[in-house]
Amino acid sequence: MDAFKKGLNMAKDGVVAAAEKTKAGVGEAASKTKEGVLYVGNKTMEGVVTGVNTVSQKTNEQANIVADSAVAGANEVAQVTVEGVENAALASGFVRSTDLPKTDVGGQTDQDAQ
Repeated sequence: MDAFKKGLNMAKDGVVAAAEKTKAGVGEAASKTKEGVLYVGNKTMEGVVTGVNTVSQKTNEQANIVADSAVAGANEVAQVTVEGVENAALASGFVRSTDLPKTDVGGQTDQDAQ
């Protein structure tokens, strides 16, 4: 009977030792999993921030291009409008061509250049 108890105690000790090792192994695995998830989360967040910054920069560049185009278009429209008004004033005899400022190719008048 003593041998039987001794054998059961040894088996019990073995099961307890295995359970403790399993518990430690599961704890370590959980810790490693947590570290991995946090790492992936941080990298994903960095990627999202980088992506947002890239999109923001590209949007800003596009807005600047559109604004520059709008200003250039408005300047062209204004120049053509002024020329149209000058032509209408000349055709109606309201003003003489000598009364109008002379414009060069760049759209500047003699008065603007001074």
